[in-house]
Amino acid sequence: MSKTLLLLGGARYALPVIDAAHELGARVVTCDFLPHNYAHNYSDAYINASIVDGEAVLAAARQCGADGIMSFAADPGVVAASYAAEKLELPFQGSYRAVSILQDKERYRTFLRDNGFNCPELHFFRTVDEAMAEADSIAYPVMAKPVDSAGSKGCSCATNPCELRTAVEYALKFSRDGRCIVEQFLEKQGDSSDADGFIVDGEFKCVSFTSQLFDPKVPNPYTPAAYTMPATMPTWAQDELVGELQRLANLLGLRDGVFNIETRVATNDKAYIMESSPRGGGNRLCEMLRHATGGKVDLIRCSVQSALGEPIDTLSMPAYDGFWFQQMLHSDHGGIFVGLEYASGFADACVVEEQLWVEPGAKVEAFTAANHAFGSVMLRFDTRLELDNFRNAPGDFMRVKVS
Repeated sequence: MSKTLLLLGGARYALPVIDAAHELGARVVTCDFLPHNYAHNYSDAYINASIVDGEAVLAAARQCGADGIMSFAADPGVVAASYAAEKLELPFQGSYRAVSILQDKERYRTFLRDNGFNCPELHFFRTVDEAMAEADSIAYPVMAKPVDSAGSKGCSCATNPCELRTAVEYALKFSRDGRCIVEQFLEKQGDSSDADGFIVDGEFKCVSFTSQLFDPKVPNPYTPAAYTMPATMPTWAQDELVGELQRLANLLGLRDGVFNIETRVATNDKAYIMESSPRGGGNRLCEMLRHATGGKVDLIRCSVQSALGEPIDTLSMPAYDGFWFQQMLHSDHGGIFVGLEYASGFADACVVEEQLWVEPGAKVEAFTAANHAFGSVMLRFDTRLELDNFRNAPGDFMRVKVS
């Protein structure tokens, strides 16, 4: 294969995509407005351009002669990528219109509601004054979120009108378009899921689920801090959600490629599709799935194949090899990273892969958003009981030290 892939974003999450593309014989050009970003050291060329600007991405694609465009774990670039791909008649997971709906929480939630999907009560605001004018008529608690942000940036909960003011102010700070969504807080029944799926010829051939875990001790307790596979979500809910995801794909005419999917079962016994973004998830979810299936489900490789219009490896629903836990390394306070410690024998028995993205002595931030993680550890257990023992007291087995 002698094709060129334009990859938007230069964070560490781009590295597995670059590796997969190189293994397939493709050239990779990375693109963002941060020339010193980590992944640019590993691509074949770099173009400085804003990944949220559709015309800039289109120009970059023309400049490098792109045969495919991806914004794999870079949520801000997805709409611009779809715009450029449509203009150049390149493969993408959906039309510019469909992707624009999926990537805008106001348009997406409205689409779900209008097409009969389970959907929380919704409100949309451009100013704090708009929110306060309706504050007394809103059923609390609610979540306030920017309509166009990811990684839990700008998200917070409000339980009364006073807290709503603060939450809306916070959400609007993180919205490029100056809009936020205020929606009914769906109390979880068990664990929510954040995982990846893949469409081939209009059909979801693979949908994975995780148990998405949070750390109540950090400043933003709504930022995912860990994941387990297989998920604990009931089978009936997983089956229903796969069917609803397929219905969503049919309605929007979605096409080949990877999708990051967030779902949950609420205490009202209803299953909800919270997000379905045409990109690979952050926090190494595709890599975790590859580990957990013994390498049999490689959505990163398939993503590169689909983006470049190449035949896609055969995919199926995941069959898991053991019980898996991924810990995003983080801190509940800012400080200096000292190191990562394991209980005696634990690393040899359970650690499959460790990535530290900072050296001891480096400054780290408190965990307020996904980009404040400073590493990742993949763990494998033989039984659910062993995984649950770790999950119930992770500090007994592994400890991040931040002074």
